[in-house]
Formats: sequence, structure tokens, C-alpha cells
Amino acid sequence: MALDQITLSQFRNHAETRLDDTRRFNLLVGENGAGKTNVLEAISLFAPGRGLRRAALGEMAGNAGTGGLAIGASLTSGDSDEPVRLGSYVDPARPGRRMVRINSSEASAVSLGEWLSIGWLTPAMDRLFTDSAGARRRFVDRMALALDPLHARHATRYEAALRERNKLLSDDRTPDPAWLDGVEAQLAEHGARLAAGRAMVISRIMEELAALPEEPFARPALSYANGGPLVESELAQALRDNRRQDRGASRTLIGPHRDELVVTMAGKDAPAASCSTGEQKAMLIAIVLAHANLAARGRPNLLLLDEVAAHIDPVRREALFERLRDSGAQIWLTGTELSPFAAIREEAAIWRVQGGQVTRVE
Repeated sequence: MALDQITLSQFRNHAETRLDDTRRFNLLVGENGAGKTNVLEAISLFAPGRGLRRAALGEMAGNAGTGGLAIGASLTSGDSDEPVRLGSYVDPARPGRRMVRINSSEASAVSLGEWLSIGWLTPAMDRLFTDSAGARRRFVDRMALALDPLHARHATRYEAALRERNKLLSDDRTPDPAWLDGVEAQLAEHGARLAAGRAMVISRIMEELAALPEEPFARPALSYANGGPLVESELAQALRDNRRQDRGASRTLIGPHRDELVVTMAGKDAPAASCSTGEQKAMLIAIVLAHANLAARGRPNLLLLDEVAAHIDPVRREALFERLRDSGAQIWLTGTELSPFAAIREEAAIWRVQGGQVTRVE
């Protein structure tokens, strides 16, 4: 299964764009600022969440000034004559909310994850290992969501309960213990499931990495440092026991919002943050490819790779294309020129992007 007949309307610098007759490999070529990454971002909105840039809806709206935008696509299958039509849009009358349609029926953004698994790699992710713990948690959550659509629901409900508890803790008045009990029950329920989803995806990626060769991509070792008990009843009790300390800090000091993804370079037993830029890039690619292999075994899988070929050497580039062929995913790539993609040029659909205009080349 793959996405086809992709349309963008008033999305960033794309007034009206359509991409038809997609293939396994799909390549967007153009100068910096032409609008290549904007296409990938639009496609990323066929997954729950805020897309690969984590941008606000107002930032994605086009130049028309109406505040509305729309993206659509057909999810096709060789086993069926009837494609599934996916749509995501913003009504100008309700500019702060993203709406979703599946086969012309209103749906939730979470339900998109039941149809598609989408992963991505962007230049901004190159600093993942030196970025904040929060950035790494979001990275793990995105991977977990691609395997289990319900992960997004637990993350959303946990964050809502966390905000409520922190509000109670920071109030000048002493919180009602019964009210705290109720909020903490929500925190424990969804926090335990959130932590379990993160631990699951890290464990499965480690299994996948163990089956892959160490070269030419460096093999990373991933581990999960949890910020609190992983069992619901134990987390609820820990929150109750920690109320005094949390009230003193005016925030919740334990729980999955304190989790950390720990990455080391297996061959050197060195923290990823202290490795070279090239080693970090190789480890990140290895993780993304391992995850793509996992995701492709479930729902239809898309992998969005922004400017990935320009920043790796020819040996790793050839190995990357070979692994992408084996992944089972539909691949979308961007680049400023065609030469780095010579190995896949004959099997790729290629579009030239210029000033928000997209023209089919091959």
C-alpha cells in the first residue's frame, strides 16, 4: 500500500500542488527554500501529532491569508480497487484546530495512525543526542506511535493530568487530597502505559539492530532510563508519597515526563553525545532504519528523509538505498540535485520543486 494523488492547498508556499503516480521511491529536487520540505511536512500530517516541524497550524497556512489549508491523499492497495481517501485541513472559521476526514467522514487525528505508520529523518534531528531529554522523549514517542496508534492518546491524557496536578501543587491553597487522588489516578494509568510503550519500542529496536551489520552505519546501543515506577499501582503510590516534595517544587518531580533515552556507540562504548558528528549521523540513520523495518510489518509505512543523501559518504549512501529497498516502506526523499540519487533514479518518481510549484520530471 502507498500514498498517491497527494494534494496540497494553501500549505506554506504551495498554493495548489498535486503529485500523482507515486512509486516506491519518490524524489523531490530543488534549491533550498523551494518548498521540498513543505511537501514532506504536509505528508507527515497524515499521522497524529504536529508533523515533522512541530509547527503551529498558523505557521503552515499559505499566503492567501485566510488561515485555511488542506492536504489530501489516496491510500492505495494492490489488493483493492477502492483507495482510502485521507484528508487533513483547517477550517478558516476554526483556525486553531486541525480537522481530519477519512473517506469523507469526520475522524480524529489519532485514527490516522490506524491506517498509516509514518517516520522521518530531518537535518534538525542531527542534534538529537546533544539536545534536551524532552527532544529524545518526543523522538521515542514518535517511534512508539508508529507501532501503536493508542500511544498518542496515552501521551495526551498524561500531559493533561500532569498540567492539572502541577496547577494544584503550585496553588497557594493546600490541594484537596481527594482531588489529588483522582488526578494522580489518571497520571498513573496513562503514565504507566506511556512508559510501557516507550520501553517496548526501545527493546524492539535493539532486537532489530542486533540483526543488522555494524558497518557501514555505526551500531548504537539504546537503553531506557525511566523517571518513575513503570507499574500503575506503584506509580500512583509514588506520586502520593512525593506530594510534599512536589509541592515544595511546585511541580511533579517523578513520572514518564522525566524519562530519558540513553544512547551509546556500541563499538566504542561511548555516549552518543561525545561521538563525532559523522558517528552521530550514522547512529541516527541506523535507528531510523531499524524502526522502519519494524513499522513496515504492520500498517502501510512511509519514511520521509529530508536532505539525507547529501550528508553521508558514497559508501553509506549506497548502503542506505539498499536498506530502504528492503524496508517495505514507501520512501520520500529531498535533495538539491539529482546526482546523489543515481542508484535509485531509474526506480524513482522525480519532481522538480521551484517556488512552491511542483513539476514531474520522470
